[in-house]
Amino acid sequence: MLQGVLWAIVAALATVVGPSSPASTSEEAAATVELPPANVDWDYQIGGSSPPAAGVGVVSRDRSVAPSADAYNICYVNAFQTQRHERAFWEHTWEHWALVLKDRSGRAVVDQSWGEWLLDTRTARKRRSLMAVVGPWIDGCAAAGFQGVEFDNLDSWDRAAGLITRRDNKAFARLLTARAHAAGLAAGQKNWAELSPRGPALGFDFAVAEECGRYRECGSYAAAYADRVYVVEYRDPDFDRACRRWGSRLSIVRRDVDVTPGGINRRC
Repeated sequence: MLQGVLWAIVAALATVVGPSSPASTSEEAAATVELPPANVDWDYQIGGSSPPAAGVGVVSRDRSVAPSADAYNICYVNAFQTQRHERAFWEHTWEHWALVLKDRSGRAVVDQSWGEWLLDTRTARKRRSLMAVVGPWIDGCAAAGFQGVEFDNLDSWDRAAGLITRRDNKAFARLLTARAHAAGLAAGQKNWAELSPRGPALGFDFAVAEECGRYRECGSYAAAYADRVYVVEYRDPDFDRACRRWGSRLSIVRRDVDVTPGGINRRC
């Protein structure tokens, strides 16, 4: 009950006061949550867990999996789209199905690359209803022993055929980061490099960047989060490029695109 009251207060303040400056947000977060260690070896294990290699200091794993015993743990939460294996959850009740984005024909809007339905962040009411689902996942990450959380598909607006705007997802991101901080977790920006200058103002404390070497975006994240950027590359040329340019500063791992436990796993 007390945690629920605390969350209501935090959400209300985030709505009324609005975003603070990047500097003040980062300072406040650093005082209340444990930030991930900067510029260390890391592992991206959202497709299945395995013992991290020696020297790995940061590990990202799905919220359904236990954290690693010997590293800083980032909890993966797909906050803006559905997991493919969780479609039944979203179809099961009218309340959940109403939170899936529909096109003008009433069909669920799909991220064609991953087969995931997009979630509907278009109104304050929808965002509050989504938080009733995603919020407990965040709390569960904290209860399981994770120290940070990454919110995937922040850029779902780019696959929404104009139905979702950048502003919609930024508004939802504020609620997510506030909930993470209330639970004692550092909040990670996942992709959407162009948002990075505004990321700390939205409450993000670090970044998880897929293929920033491939798309020449690592500098955008580094400018916002200094050395707390955790990069995953899926192709050798992009991994090599990222290591040459950023390997002395950022945490970079080469994984297979399905991030399977037995798949490719190399660091700079």
